[in-house]
Formats: sequence, C-alpha cells, structure tokens
Amino acid sequence: MNHTDTDPLVAEFTQRGARYYSAEFDRLSAKSGPSFSFNPMAALTGPVWLGARALWGAFWPAFLVALASVVLLAIAVFGDPGRDDRARADRLEMQSAERLTAAEAAIAAGDPLGEGMKRSAEGLAQAADNARAAAEAAQSRTLGLGLAGATGLALVHLAVGFSATPLLNRRFRRWRGDHRIAHGLPPARIIFATVLVLGGYVVSGLRFATPAPPAWLTSFPASATIYNESARWLDGAFRATAQGLGGLFNGISAGINTILGLLEIALVATPWPIVMAAVLTIAWQCAGRRVAVFSAAALAYLAFFGFWEKSMATVALLGTAAFLCVVAGLPLGIWAGRDSRVLNAMRPVLDLMQTMPAFVYLIPVIAFFGIGKPPGIIATIIFGMPPVIRLTALGIASVPENIREAATAFGATRRFLLFRVDLPMAKPSIMAGINQTLLMCLSMVVIASLIGARGLGEDVLSALQYAAVGKGILAGLAILACAMVIDRIVQGQGSKNEHR
Repeated sequence: MNHTDTDPLVAEFTQRGARYYSAEFDRLSAKSGPSFSFNPMAALTGPVWLGARALWGAFWPAFLVALASVVLLAIAVFGDPGRDDRARADRLEMQSAERLTAAEAAIAAGDPLGEGMKRSAEGLAQAADNARAAAEAAQSRTLGLGLAGATGLALVHLAVGFSATPLLNRRFRRWRGDHRIAHGLPPARIIFATVLVLGGYVVSGLRFATPAPPAWLTSFPASATIYNESARWLDGAFRATAQGLGGLFNGISAGINTILGLLEIALVATPWPIVMAAVLTIAWQCAGRRVAVFSAAALAYLAFFGFWEKSMATVALLGTAAFLCVVAGLPLGIWAGRDSRVLNAMRPVLDLMQTMPAFVYLIPVIAFFGIGKPPGIIATIIFGMPPVIRLTALGIASVPENIREAATAFGATRRFLLFRVDLPMAKPSIMAGINQTLLMCLSMVVIASLIGARGLGEDVLSALQYAAVGKGILAGLAILACAMVIDRIVQGQGSKNEHR
C-alpha cells in the first residue's frame, strides 16, 4: 500500500490520524525483526494518550511512575522537607533557653542542682543544633528530588512515545478479529483519561508538597453519627431475629448436638484400643500399608503426649461439621453443575463465605446461637462448605455431554443418569472437594475454640494467651497429625476409586 493511502480498517479503528497510523502499521508489519516507532503526540501527552486509546495495561504502570515523579517534583518546588526538623529545633532552643535561665538562677542562689540544669540546657541546645542541621540537609536534597522527578517524568513520556504505535498496532490486529474491542477516540474516554491523570497529579501534589494539606485529603469525611446509628440498628435487628426465630435456632442446635453426641460416644467414650484399631484398619483398607503405618505413628503421638481425648473430641467436631457440609453441599453442587444459572447465583455467596475473615462469622453465630460447640460447628460449616459445592459442580459439569446423550438414547432416566453416569464420572472431583472441606473444617478448630468449641484448639489458644511456646507447638503438631491422617485416608480412597 502506498503510504499516502489510508486503510479503511485503520481509519475505522483509529478515527483520528488514520493516514499516519496506516503508514506506521504498514512499516511495522513489513519488518520481521524488532522495529521502532516514535509517536510525538503520545510522547507529549503520556499516560493520557494511553488511556484515551484504551491501552489500560500500559496506562496504569506509566501513570503510577509519572505520578511518583510529579510528587517528587512538587516536593522539590513547593515542599519544605526540613519543616518538621526546623520546628523541632525551634522547640528545643526554647526549652534550652528556659532551662538555662533556671540554671543561672539556681547557681546564683547556691542551689547544687544548678550545674546539672545547666548541663541539661547545653544538651538541649546540642539537640537543637542537630535538628537544624538535619533540616538543612533535608532542604539540600530538594535539588536531587527535583532532578529525579523530572528524569522520571521524561522517561515515562519517552517510553510512551516509543511504545505507543506498536501497542496500538497490536491492538488493531486483535480488533480486526473482534470488533467488540474498544477502539477509536470517543470524547468520553479522552475526558476520563485527562481528568484521571491531571486530577491525580494535582491531588498527589497537594497531599505531599503543601505544608498543611486539606483535611479531606488526609482523612475521609466519615460520619460518626451514621456509624453509631447503623450499629444500633444492626444490634436491634439481630436481637429481634434471635427472639423471633429462637425456636428455629434451638432446633438447629439440638440437631447438631445429636450428631455430635453420637460421634463423641463413638470416638471419645469408646475405649481407645478399639478406636485406634478401627482407624488403622480403615487406613489400611482405604490407602494401603504405608498410610496405616503413618497413622499408627500419628495416633501414638497423640496418645503418648496426652492429646488422645481432646483429639477425638476435635475429630468429632470436625466430623459433625464435615458431615453436614457434605449432606448440604453435594445436592447444591449437583444442582449447580446441571444448571449454570444456579451456579452463577451461588458464586457470589460462595465467594463471600470463602473470603470473609473467619472471625467475622463468629459475630452473627454468637448472636443467634450463643456460645458452645454448636455455634463453633456452624461457623466451621460456613467456612468449609464452599469447596465441596464448587468441586461437585465442576465434576458434574465436566461429564462429557455425548456420554449423557448415549445413555439417554438407551432409555436412561434422570435418576439413572445421576447415579450411574454423572456421579461415578465426577467422583474424583467430588472426593477432592470432600477432602478440601475436611481440611478446611479442621483449620477452624482454633478459631472455633474462642466460642467454647474446645478440643485441641483450646490448648493452642491457651498457649497463645500465656506465651507457652512448647505447649503450643505440641498442640499444633497434634492438629497437624489429625489433619494428615484424615487427608491420607481420604486421598487414598479417592486414588483407589480413580484407579478402579
């Protein structure tokens, strides 16, 4: 193409400067090796040009470096780096003069403390001299700050000038395959990029370079009244909910206590040789000889260090929480795996459950259920349920559609598809979700102990309170032993099923 011609696609993409960009794009495409192109307008406007052209991946690094450079320039031109040290020097000189006057009066009166007060005044004077020297040194660094800021800003604009056209050419090639990609120079984007860049420069300069920046820059104008009223409203809402649904919450606690009581009878009240033999047998059958030997060593550690009863109580808490997670999570995961709309509706809730700090769960749980083991189990369920839902949905959604179609063609019912096709093929993913849920439930034992869940978490919490490092490490190793035994058994069962 002649450089005087304009490619219609380039004209549609760039909207402005089409002839220039047609020639530059042709030149860049004609060279197989590295090629350079300098865009004067991009170099002049810098990050604004990148934002106006929707090159946000390059805009943010350039804008942040330019912003730091502008701050250095503003400090050098308008700032006063030695202000704090000079104020300190003036304050010390005043104190030294007052102390010296008092010392001279004491010496004249024959007070033996006069000499000590005089030496103290001399020390304050020396400190004032040091502060003033530090202020002068800080002031002398303004030239270096200004040079650094100017150099950084120039380098940013030069880098934008050299990289602008190649970046735009790369975006043009992508746009030719997908016209939904942002292109052109719409006025709204130009205004937004300009206001963002210049506003950032001005606000940052005011914040770091002025002696007394505006209050709205140093602290957000929060409202204590709104905060207090919101807190009072939430307190009233939680109290009203707890009173109105007290029967429901008591019923949930009673159900959890029933499951927990059965597990505690099986694990805590049953003689330890029976429990240990059962665990080792399950480990041997599910995961093999090595896991059985490892489980024996872990259980021996728990027994010899006196953690057996608390470990079994912890496993009972974990088992109750994990059982309820699986009972509720598997159907939800199957439902979400079969219907993408359900998964999209669940995803924000699952994200909230996994990303919210675990301590936050304890606040509403205590408000509705009080303290004790059931609230600890409920907080653990909230934290541990998302993995089994997500991985079950992933496993169900990953079953090949042609297998379902083949089963349907042979007359399979929805029940047959679920139990004979979907669940067997999704079993590795489901087992991974169950494994992750178990381990996440176990990771909550220390936090749950804060509201009376007890178990091994109580020992770790006590060690933290009294800085008992040795006891804390031993209790932590006991939790680790429980986690590793459970993990090895579940992973071994999953590997055996997958091998089959």
